[in-house]
Amino acid sequence: MQEGIMELMWRTSHVSGGNAHYVEALYEQYLVDPNAVPDEWRNYFDQLPRPEGSTSHDVPLSPIRDQFYQLGKSRRSTQAVSAADSGENKKQVKVLQLINAYRFRGHQKADIDPLDLRSPVPVPDLDLSFHQLTNADLDTEFQTGSFFLGKDKAPLKEIVQALDETYCRSIGCEIMHIVDTEEKRWLQQRFESVRSKPKFSPEVRKHVLERLSAAEGLENYLASKYPGTKRFGLEGGESFIPMMDEIIQRAGGYGTKEVVIGMAHRGRLNLLVNILGKSPSELIEEFDGKKVIERGSGDVKYHQGFSSNVMTPGGEVHLALAFNPSHLEIVAPVVEGSVRARQDRRDDPAGDKVLPINVHGDAAFAGQGVVMETFQMSQTRAYKTGGTLHIVINNQVGFTTSHPDDTRSTEYCTDIAKMVQAPIFHVNGDDPDAVLHATQVAIDYRQQFKRDVVIDLVCYRRRGHNEADEPSGTQPMMYSKIKNHPSARALYAKRLVEEGVLSEDDAKAMGETYREDLMAGNHVANALVKEPNTELFVDWGPYLGHEWTGDADTTFDMKRMQQLAAKMCEVPDGVQVQRQVAKIYEDRRKMQAGGMGLNWGFAETLAYATLLDQGHPIRITGQDSGRGTFSHRHAVVHNQKDGSTYVPLQHMADGQPRFTIHDSFLSEEAVLAFEYGYSTTAPNHLVVWEAQFGDFFNGAQVVVDQFISSGETKWGRLCGLTMLLPHGYEGQGPEHSSARLERFLQMCAEHNMQVCVPTTPAQIYHLLRRQVIRPLRKPLVVMSPKSLLRHKEATSTLEELAHGKFHMVLADQGKLDAEKVKRVVLCAGKVYYDLAAYRSEHEREDTAVVRLEQLYPFPKEELYEALKGYTNLEQIVWCQEEPLNQGAWYQSQHHMRVVADMLHNGLGRELKFAGRPASAAPAAGYMSVHVEQQRQLVDDAFNA
Repeated sequence: MQEGIMELMWRTSHVSGGNAHYVEALYEQYLVDPNAVPDEWRNYFDQLPRPEGSTSHDVPLSPIRDQFYQLGKSRRSTQAVSAADSGENKKQVKVLQLINAYRFRGHQKADIDPLDLRSPVPVPDLDLSFHQLTNADLDTEFQTGSFFLGKDKAPLKEIVQALDETYCRSIGCEIMHIVDTEEKRWLQQRFESVRSKPKFSPEVRKHVLERLSAAEGLENYLASKYPGTKRFGLEGGESFIPMMDEIIQRAGGYGTKEVVIGMAHRGRLNLLVNILGKSPSELIEEFDGKKVIERGSGDVKYHQGFSSNVMTPGGEVHLALAFNPSHLEIVAPVVEGSVRARQDRRDDPAGDKVLPINVHGDAAFAGQGVVMETFQMSQTRAYKTGGTLHIVINNQVGFTTSHPDDTRSTEYCTDIAKMVQAPIFHVNGDDPDAVLHATQVAIDYRQQFKRDVVIDLVCYRRRGHNEADEPSGTQPMMYSKIKNHPSARALYAKRLVEEGVLSEDDAKAMGETYREDLMAGNHVANALVKEPNTELFVDWGPYLGHEWTGDADTTFDMKRMQQLAAKMCEVPDGVQVQRQVAKIYEDRRKMQAGGMGLNWGFAETLAYATLLDQGHPIRITGQDSGRGTFSHRHAVVHNQKDGSTYVPLQHMADGQPRFTIHDSFLSEEAVLAFEYGYSTTAPNHLVVWEAQFGDFFNGAQVVVDQFISSGETKWGRLCGLTMLLPHGYEGQGPEHSSARLERFLQMCAEHNMQVCVPTTPAQIYHLLRRQVIRPLRKPLVVMSPKSLLRHKEATSTLEELAHGKFHMVLADQGKLDAEKVKRVVLCAGKVYYDLAAYRSEHEREDTAVVRLEQLYPFPKEELYEALKGYTNLEQIVWCQEEPLNQGAWYQSQHHMRVVADMLHNGLGRELKFAGRPASAAPAAGYMSVHVEQQRQLVDDAFNA
């Protein structure tokens, strides 16, 4: 195994040839004491991959390692046998238990609170007496077991001192909840080998001080220039800036090409200027009221996103800070979606090239449920991103008036992360060296194991929740301490001066130089690339600057369409298809051959097939997306022999675009936010989220409110996400009827999104194709049907698919004499088929039924064209299944009245309503009531 590692090192230029023996000696020294080698070599050795099949204690077995671990292991085994019943052996066991106790509970004794406000927690497990040891045993030598002390035996006092230094100083490690032994031992080795305090070179520490000076300098400058103005400053948590700097540089050294960051407003401006390289002069202009975007509402400066490129040891890295509203943690799954899209674009399933970083607040991390949902998705097939680096800026006070007893029921705000066995490093924000070490271990762990990791940066907030708030009114004890507490920069500068790393004048000059650059408007981020490599960017150029249009050429060559239709129905002989699914596929073959009318599932699937054929990748997720909630899609075929799956759309052609379809875990909020993030990073994709029932989207209402409906007007952020929301009144009760159409329409303005209610297979086919074929990128909300999936009247032809288009309005399909028509019933969705059946049954040739297939943007011209032939029209009725106070009525009636008056003046006053009476609930829970209401509203449409 040693030969394997040496070979790996020899393959790189700086350790080749005559340097090999020197490097091997260094490595052997590192294995005994990582602090004994220069920090640049320690970093190099820390990041060496393990040989395949090895465990952390196998990391390459030099003769020294072999002596300490193999011979020592053999001696311990022999001693254990010979002294099985001896008192010495019993005490040896107690020593090993003591070591384990420090690993489990040392964090509770650790010095992680800069203000020393943390109430001490009694930890009897760490007392010698708890383990039946006494001071008399301190000079006795004991086996160290797996504790990384650098030697096989040591006096108890030396073991205890090493344990205390490792687990009870400025870093509190929570790692023992991790089940995987390899991960746990790897982490133990990284902390125990250097006593959680590696020796950094003077150059590294000077750089840390410079970044602390930058963090403090920006806050002081803004405080003096804009006193009392909201900025949600970083004072008290300045170590966050050197932490982020180290993460990006170290990740770049691993070969990372993109870093996507999500965070709320605390410290955001500091990150923008000092890490991402936003021009200080631009920030000042925003403080002075400059508009960031010309069209739209815009947003406050501490919600803005940004992107830039920086240089790292591994090359240029693209940084992207996600736009984020004040809903704090909701940005976390958005970041994950954006990262997954970038990884898919780079064909990077392991997550080596794109790193997600989510920055949290302590109270929000503990309190908001989307945090749990985001952790839960971290290792699932549909949403994994190779591990996320979570940073908690822990102010220990939440939102000024809170107390930990009121903000959580757990000891730490980070305890939720244990659900996915993420390691958690609590680190004192006033000890930048400890922060740097925790940061390095965290990024190395993520790169090594591709799992989430949490850094809890325990700090404080020097001012209130915002700069206009006075926190001492509710936090008198905390803020009496903060008032006299030196900053992290001041403490670190003093330490470096005392240790002779630099002089007081040097430390002072750092701050002065930074302020001069700031006042001059110079960029103050290190390693900023002024002429970035644009190949690292997502190219939105083809999709910018397009005005709204409802038209798109969605036609498709008939012969090629039939070839694709046949291909998407092919299932290999080795896949045994379940009986009902086999019937669906057999019917689709008949539809492809023209022997049956096309149903919804066929048309939708063919839309995907044609888009793939035209080069557009597709991603579909939802709780039942593989088969479709109502079993209409069956894009995923499950082999009845062995449970394996086959997806015909993934086998349409060699080299085809990616087709991804996943059944999601039981979440709406995090999943929809993820898909939003994905769609904002993949403009050429069709990205679809399907609700199990339409009303389930209300579990993700914040995503619709803060991102989907308003992201463009607030931030200029385009998005082509498609939401399929099953909607229709079929007697399934209040929770399974309405996708809350009224809510979407209430949010519609400025052509921000599309709300459509297709009623035929051809319509959904062209609607899905239009969403990608057009260069326009707007969210699409589809009120998707349930009973229409198999309705005998809801069919289409191959010709309608090949040569048609999406019609925003469908004129009356009956053979009516236009001059005899006195009444027009307008409707949307499934109720059309009830109305058509009533008219046919009662032979009402005086009434036309017209469908609005798109409710927003409202198709006034198309509706006028559908109605203008009825020259003797006396009344227009809007018929809906939803109650009066819901559905489209209140948000759309003014549009209908305008069109009516275009036909002849005053007709708009004759617009009437037919539907269910106003109701607090979306629908009746009793089938008998549902049936009577449905009968009545259809009758009212023709006779009221």
